[in-house]
Amino acid sequence: TSKTNMKTYPCVAFFVIFLQEDTDHNYYTSKTYGPSDPMSKDLWVNIDQMDKEKVKIHGILSNTHRQAARVNLSFDFPFYGHFLREITVATGGFIYTGDVVHRMLTATQFIAPLMANFDPSISRNSTVIYFDNGTALVVQWDHVHLQDNYNLGSFTFQATLHNTGRIVFAYKEVRVSQISSVNHPVKVGLSDAFVVVHKIQEIPNVRRRTIYEYHRVELTKTKITNSTAVEMMPLPTCLQFTSCGACISSQINFNCSWCHRLNRCSSGFDRHRQDWVDTRCQDKTKDKMCDISDTTRLYPFTTTIVAKTTSRGKEATAGRDAPSTSHPPTSAPTEDDTKIALHLRDNQVMPAESTVGRMPKNQPLHTGLILGILLVMLIMVAGVLVTVYIYHHPTSAASLFLIERRPSRWPAMKFRRGSGHPAYAEVEPVGQEKEGFIESEQC
Repeated sequence: TSKTNMKTYPCVAFFVIFLQEDTDHNYYTSKTYGPSDPMSKDLWVNIDQMDKEKVKIHGILSNTHRQAARVNLSFDFPFYGHFLREITVATGGFIYTGDVVHRMLTATQFIAPLMANFDPSISRNSTVIYFDNGTALVVQWDHVHLQDNYNLGSFTFQATLHNTGRIVFAYKEVRVSQISSVNHPVKVGLSDAFVVVHKIQEIPNVRRRTIYEYHRVELTKTKITNSTAVEMMPLPTCLQFTSCGACISSQINFNCSWCHRLNRCSSGFDRHRQDWVDTRCQDKTKDKMCDISDTTRLYPFTTTIVAKTTSRGKEATAGRDAPSTSHPPTSAPTEDDTKIALHLRDNQVMPAESTVGRMPKNQPLHTGLILGILLVMLIMVAGVLVTVYIYHHPTSAASLFLIERRPSRWPAMKFRRGSGHPAYAEVEPVGQEKEGFIESEQC
């Protein structure tokens, strides 16, 4: 793996014997196996016995601190119902699963067998190893030490991701109860979130991305000891249903709804939240009906579009479902109907039935419209004149004022996808859990 695929993530956040514990987490059910349970040994993957050609020691991760690197999967890995083909392995004992790289990798969207302030660079015996056999990926943090407590000794543990969505945490040598969270969060479990994009009207060409964590699996850290293991099995989600009938008749832990516009089943809270809100699926699926045969009927355009605009405005402001004051139609309009409705609304034209006999064909333009056109033309001319003046007088006060406030000087934090080289300046504050955090992106 080359350094171009590396990512730096920041610093922020007694011995028990038991046999087995089952816990239901809505999206997953977990089983914890104690040291005396034979399953603990069975769930540990001995990488030394695997195909040597498929076992990879990541050279850069094994010699750096607070770094992360992308790893491509040879299979589709279902995580919270979403299929992933790429994950990000971090030196800090966790796997980041998001596709949007931000400044706080430790906050959400992670698979964490033991997230802590590990630093493989301080020991020659420390390595980060991964193995992909086509149906499962094993990531092992082998003999890694804590950066702020080297004398505590080495830690060896692993996470296994199966193509069925099954996740296994196995621990060979750990001392979780003695790890400090002062310089780095300490977490064991899973987390996922969705990203909502808002436009900032006050700042053109800049969008605000808000990340909302919609679910987290938190495992009890005191039960993680040497020779223990945790097995997490995925539970059914709305995303697995591909037809309307199967979606609305599903008997699972979630209130599934079918959106005809997206041809998708969802509870409204998953990584596709942005599409769900933009198409107002949360309003159009309340009737729980699958019969959409009457999709060619037109609706009162003005009322429908006003309600849609208001609802979307509330969504962009609050980041959650906003109630609509209009009554939902008995069937959803087709795409062509929506375009027609938008066209009529934009041009302030009433439906044909209500316009007959009200407006003569050759009615003169309204005086206000003429004044508006003239005002726009004057503004355009003034803009051209100002541009010409600034171009020929670059040292004038007006020119310097605009240069100092050009978009490239705005304090916007970048979001990146894929294999960029972002440096992370912060993580979540110690002792504070964030339901959502906001950063901006200049488009």
